[in-house]
Amino acid sequence: MYVSARTDYAVRAMLAVTAEHPHLVKAAGLAAAQEIPLSFLQGILLDLRRAGLLHSHRGVDGGYALARPAEEITVGDVVRAVGGALTTVRGLPTSTATYHGAATALHDVWVAVEAAIEGVVDHKTLAELSSNSVKRN
Repeated sequence: MYVSARTDYAVRAMLAVTAEHPHLVKAAGLAAAQEIPLSFLQGILLDLRRAGLLHSHRGVDGGYALARPAEEITVGDVVRAVGGALTTVRGLPTSTATYHGAATALHDVWVAVEAAIEGVVDHKTLAELSSNSVKRN
């Protein structure tokens, strides 16, 4: 699995918003705290809002907040919101990969890889990651 900068930034941003809950987090403060270029972060925040993971509030006192409880948002939700499918084969959904002859069984390998990744990212919530970081500090 390749984790792009966009995906890494998105998960970090969501964890930072989780840490400040229930307070609103401003994009500029979030960018500075997480060392994410603000212009890049703004696009990520828009995708997270469109996916229903964040609420945005306008105005001087505005900012971003979680749209759902942190216990209900998984890393997989965040990854899909900004990057689409977790795995692909030649840019297509893993389930559509077809092979012939000696490579026929390769389809099952890619499907198993996808299932393994889903098993991790779809079962790790923002709340769990946030509580782990508090325990380490």
